[in-house]
This record gives sequence, C-alpha cells and structure tokens, in this order.
Amino acid sequence: MTIIALKPYSFPPQDTAEKFPAPLLYIGWEDHLMFPAPFCLPLPPQTPFGALAEQILPGIYGYHPDFARIDWRAVQWFKSGKPFQPDPAKTLAENGIGHKDLIRFRTPGLTGIKGSCS
Repeated sequence: MTIIALKPYSFPPQDTAEKFPAPLLYIGWEDHLMFPAPFCLPLPPQTPFGALAEQILPGIYGYHPDFARIDWRAVQWFKSGKPFQPDPAKTLAENGIGHKDLIRFRTPGLTGIKGSCS
C-alpha cells in the first residue's frame, strides 16, 4: 500500500552522517537470497574500495560456499541500481560513495547453492 504524506515534512532529518561514528553503506550480494537484504556497515569515507573484497566482505559473506569462488575481476557492481565501475585503489569517497548509499554486486556464474539463488 502506498502512503502519501498529507503535509510536507517540516523537521530536519535525524539520520545525517554527523550522527553516526562513520557514514553508513548498504551492500548486498545479488542472486544470494541467503542474505535477503543488504547489510548496513559504518565505513569511513577514506576506506579503500578494494578493502571491501579483501577485508570487509569476507567477514559478512565468507561462510557462503560461493564466496571463495568469486572472481573479483569479473564482479559487476551497481550503485543505486545502476551499473558502477569502482576503482579499487580509490577510497569510497573518491568513488562517489556517500552516507546511506546502496551498492550491490553480482558474481557471474555464481547464483547461490546449486544455482538456487540462496
């Protein structure tokens, strides 16, 4: 059901970046519904994008059998639903990723346990 506000909101947002220890990044793995929603991670803007695959995502998705088989050179990235080509050597901020952005990644050839998307 769609909800429509009858009056415009007239208060400041309460979830601005300044109110968190680090900007929030939502990240999800396409075709792996064992993780039905993106994870929300507080990540400093100076975090190198390459650290996601090397240091951060293994702790979140690493127990899935497909994770060890990911070819990170072939991963397709999406930012807010649109194809996105990040530079792993640049920071999240330099890649244009900010507070509460959503990035998703697709791993060609890997679609969950026995191709079940789970």
